[in-house]
Amino acid sequence: MMKPEHQEIAFRWIVRMAWRDSRQNRSRLFLFISSIIVGIAALVAIFSFGDNLAKDIDKQAAGLVGADLVIQSNRELSDGGQAIIDSVQRLSTSYSEEQSFASMVVFANSGGTRLVDVRALGGEFPYYGNLETVPQAAGRTFRNNRQALVDKTLMLQFGAEVGDSVKVGEVMFEIAGRLEQAPGQSGLSTTIAPAVFIPLEYLPATGLNQKGSRINYRYYFQLEGGIDADRLADGLDSLLEVQRMGYDTIATRKQETGRSFTDLSKFLSLVGFVALLLGCIGVSSAIHIYIKEKLNTIAILRCLGVSSRQAFLIFLIQVLGVGLAGSVIGAFIGTLIQQLLPLVLRDFVPVAISSDISWWAVVQGIALGVWISVLFALLPLIGIRNIAPLNTLRLSLEAPSPVKDRWSWFVYGLIALFIFVYAYLQLGGVKQTVLFTAGVALSFLVLYGAANLLVRLVRRFFPSSWGYLWRQGLSNLFRPNNQTVILVIAIGLGTAFIATLFSVQGMLVERVALSSSEHQPNMVLFDIQSSQQEEVAELVAAQGLPVLDEVPIVTVQLEAINGITADDARRDSTIEVSRRALGGELRSTYRSELSDSEKISAGKWIGKTAAGDTARVSLEEGYARRIRVDIGDELLFNVQGVRVPTIVGSFREVDWNRVQTNFRLIFPEGVIDDAPQFHVLMTRVPDEATSARMQQAVVRQFPNVSIIDLGLILSVLDTILDKIGFVIRFMGGFSILTGFVVLIASVMISKYQRIKESVLLRTMGATRKQILAITALEYFFLGIIASFTGVLLALGGSWALAVFSFEIPFTPNILMLLLLTLTVTLLTVVIGLANSRGITGRPPLEILRKES
Repeated sequence: MMKPEHQEIAFRWIVRMAWRDSRQNRSRLFLFISSIIVGIAALVAIFSFGDNLAKDIDKQAAGLVGADLVIQSNRELSDGGQAIIDSVQRLSTSYSEEQSFASMVVFANSGGTRLVDVRALGGEFPYYGNLETVPQAAGRTFRNNRQALVDKTLMLQFGAEVGDSVKVGEVMFEIAGRLEQAPGQSGLSTTIAPAVFIPLEYLPATGLNQKGSRINYRYYFQLEGGIDADRLADGLDSLLEVQRMGYDTIATRKQETGRSFTDLSKFLSLVGFVALLLGCIGVSSAIHIYIKEKLNTIAILRCLGVSSRQAFLIFLIQVLGVGLAGSVIGAFIGTLIQQLLPLVLRDFVPVAISSDISWWAVVQGIALGVWISVLFALLPLIGIRNIAPLNTLRLSLEAPSPVKDRWSWFVYGLIALFIFVYAYLQLGGVKQTVLFTAGVALSFLVLYGAANLLVRLVRRFFPSSWGYLWRQGLSNLFRPNNQTVILVIAIGLGTAFIATLFSVQGMLVERVALSSSEHQPNMVLFDIQSSQQEEVAELVAAQGLPVLDEVPIVTVQLEAINGITADDARRDSTIEVSRRALGGELRSTYRSELSDSEKISAGKWIGKTAAGDTARVSLEEGYARRIRVDIGDELLFNVQGVRVPTIVGSFREVDWNRVQTNFRLIFPEGVIDDAPQFHVLMTRVPDEATSARMQQAVVRQFPNVSIIDLGLILSVLDTILDKIGFVIRFMGGFSILTGFVVLIASVMISKYQRIKESVLLRTMGATRKQILAITALEYFFLGIIASFTGVLLALGGSWALAVFSFEIPFTPNILMLLLLTLTVTLLTVVIGLANSRGITGRPPLEILRKES
């Protein structure tokens, strides 16, 4: 047994040998590890973003809520609700009230109309943070005058300026300022529902808070010193639940916001991790080639008495050293990229994100890079144990197959365990982790199989009749020590990311655009009062537009399921009933026949109810599943103070993709026909000009009526998808960039073999132009195969989404896919040629002397 001092001497000798052997190979070894730099950079940037986001949410949580306690309701206060508000107000130093709802506004200067989120505010809210406006004082002064704050996106869209006028309902407001930011608001939320703030005292004059209008009520409190908002809210929780009211505090908002964006950060880190895995496969492949080239050196060392363990450690130390160097460089680049992430993600985050360096993220990235370099290099390195001294004489001697090597299986197990543990730390659930790990494995296997299949097909049906340059360029894909498959996987996966993104974005827009097909409604007018129904229909007809459908809407409340009320469910937790559904409000309608967007999936629809009979209602099948009811169950509804018993008569399958009124609950005629209600009217406009005239006419005559324009929906959807798509393209770009780094490394790794081939071709009379053409064709074929494989994977995923998720016909954008394929191919050719220029640009003798 070796003594400790001998072991220390042996280890020092191993380190010296690793250093000496690496002197002529450090640049090559660094190229092996360069494949992981992009992945480490991505992860360090994302880890830093997550750390800064958590810190910024902690700092700015009060500004997200704007008050110590917020109580919310979607209906006017009952006596019990008012008593709760009054009791909290007595504990507060300041109190504000807000009523918000969707409504049309008209800009006086342009006549433009838009559906917005009207927020009628009374009091000094926010107590923390500010309504950020231009000019700055407008956030305070508008409350005391007939003035409004208008979101900056609306000001830009309609060319409005401070001092112009905007009409809300029956009242014309002067625009006091441009709203830049409100508590809890993000860029994405303003795209979907831009806000217009008006003083609460002018709301009655607008005529918009009528019976049946859907209004959200918020009550803001700044509590007296020493009162804990969370403890107070917990004490009120049961009373608030009875009144169907909710609450928000600084702590709950911090928790909810932190959870939401922690999930975003973890999702992004998984995307970066996929890019890192691609690089790791490149490391493993490159080290495999390196060890094969070092076969003779290792065999000579074995002849000199070096054990297989010592030989293994020599090269392991080399990998460890360059892995550390590569990880440090990746961490440095990641800190630079982190400066960009707040700009990329600012539309999704309701706080201002700082760009501080997170040293903990840097340490994590470096440690992960070193570990993963060694882990994936182990696969080729453990083969060193099987290199015998006999290899000095017989260079063709092959090591045993990894399939028969138990240590190879041990390393494979370590890699699988590492991927699983990392994914579990990000996802936090075994099921999600298993699905992610299986998904990653399946994606790699599909790409690996597709790449191998394409290469085999090319070899099997090799075009012998083609010209020499074409044949030579194609056959270079099969040269010894080629990395065709790993490059196809890396570049193909990045291409698949981006192609799938474009396809999904197109399908989502198409899903909405299908509703704009001929004879389908593309404009919806809602919040029409019963007294206005005929006049609105006449106005639509006067504009030369068809009235395609008119639907009454009645607000009802579910009070009991099979005799079980919300109070019963609260008292007995063993009762299997949907507590959330009980007491909840529903928008329902009544009709004698079903529309063409719905069909009965269970039970029977009876369109009329005779006097004295119990109504047989129809539920949308998904809603029925969620509230756990079956055909024949009894439901009790509160319809504007009148209790209406019903029986579940049928379930419906509803096509929610159609731009028309679809409902979770439908009554037959003869039950709620006389209940307080408002109406929805659907029409079709042929172009934008007609749409603008129609909206202006409606808003002038009926300011309480709101309008949804399909053109606006498509525009908003496209804007949202562009913002989301940019983030995904940004992250998917790491995978493609990793693929190109692997490509550069593979070119440099195989440089020596390419030099010999180039010298041989030049000696046989080939010109520099011909060699350059062969090289360009090699990378052309590589780029085509890689991008084509990625596009095939994207087509499969997009088809599955179209058929099983969006339920629309799958129509791929061939032009987009073709352009993407050509772009990736061109980049591959350019990068390949740029890194091969030193091989083809000089005389053979000079190259041989330099490399000897």
